[in-house]
Amino acid sequence: MSNTTARVAAPKSYPDTASNPPVPQSPKQDAPIMGDDSHQSADSLQEPPADLLEKQDGFLAYLTTKEFYITLLLGQVLAIANTACSTFSTLLVREGTSIPAFQTFFNYLLLNIIFTSYTIYRYGIRGWAQMVLNHGWKYIFLSFCDVEGNYFIVLAYRYTTMLSAQLINFWAIAVVVIVSFTFLRVRYHSTQVLGILICISGMGVLIASDHITGADDGNYSSGDQIKGDFFALLGATFYGLANTGEEFFVSTAPVYEVLGQMAMYGMVINGIQAGIFDRSSFQTATWNSQVGVYLTGYTLCLAFFYCMVPLLFRLSSAAFFNISMLTMNFWGVLIGVGVFHYTIHWMYPIAFMLIIIGQLIYYLGRRVLGDARKPWLGRNQERGVSGLFTARRKLETTAGRGRSDSVSTTYSEHDPMLPHASAA
Repeated sequence: MSNTTARVAAPKSYPDTASNPPVPQSPKQDAPIMGDDSHQSADSLQEPPADLLEKQDGFLAYLTTKEFYITLLLGQVLAIANTACSTFSTLLVREGTSIPAFQTFFNYLLLNIIFTSYTIYRYGIRGWAQMVLNHGWKYIFLSFCDVEGNYFIVLAYRYTTMLSAQLINFWAIAVVVIVSFTFLRVRYHSTQVLGILICISGMGVLIASDHITGADDGNYSSGDQIKGDFFALLGATFYGLANTGEEFFVSTAPVYEVLGQMAMYGMVINGIQAGIFDRSSFQTATWNSQVGVYLTGYTLCLAFFYCMVPLLFRLSSAAFFNISMLTMNFWGVLIGVGVFHYTIHWMYPIAFMLIIIGQLIYYLGRRVLGDARKPWLGRNQERGVSGLFTARRKLETTAGRGRSDSVSTTYSEHDPMLPHASAA
């Protein structure tokens, strides 16, 4: 991950190591500090810098920023990466190897090797151990939700039809919206609600197309559909919780810390689960060079997916991430045309365009910071990390360019108590 530090008007940049935190300094009486209401001068009574920046308002304000196009493109890149993972899973099944829990273990192992090692390098052994001691329980919960979401969705397809599992998957969007609204104080704009509904209608067209052509049946048995629907509902719930939790964590801590912790605990949880539930699958699985290629492809695509998701969470939100994933069916069919010789139904392009239009409408009326400005981080994002694609990084960069005197004044005194002041 990139760890470039934004140029700020005057503040010094402190390393985000947990082992050597900077010593708190007494704020000057004549200089306002973000989040400090105890010493207010005339300047501190001005509007917050984030509000000043977002005065460049307009109905299409966010749609004119480069962040919007990065968000839109990144959402589709993630959808394609996730579709590639599904394709490799299908190829594994066709080879006679179905080990849903174990095949994800390699992803957590790879991420753990990369990001936990880098976190220890940045924090030092003592700093890393202190971080684990203080925050490990939170990451255990995040990892558990992520592992179980993967497991139950794959398990659901053994018992129910693809159509039923996809319909219940909408529950993940509902979970994200409910949890974000209740615990993270996210308030959704009317155009955001409309955009989500249009995206869902696009997915409805995809599902209708599959139903008309009979593609929803395929090789999926509905022998115990109630059990399958229950597993799909559980998987969607865990996915929603994991997505919302990860959005919160990557806004308050470096990406390498979050991914390292998530992978470390996920590897343990996933390994235990695979040892319990995949033992019989190992005995009947096919093991050859082709299976090795598919497992490698699956692991690399999934690892790439996990590395890019935090960036979308910083740029946008867990809700937008989930509606971006609705285009997976469309990309899946395109890949399937070449790999599995599928045919594209005429309703698929219409559904894809509906989902993209819904994503555009989602950001109508949004200000220049969009969903990157998280309500749980304070009005100036003072409780957040200054990292790649964060609103705080953009505010600091704006201050460094001298775009607003008030913005520069607010950032001219660095608050050493803020966590991870300069982080990826």
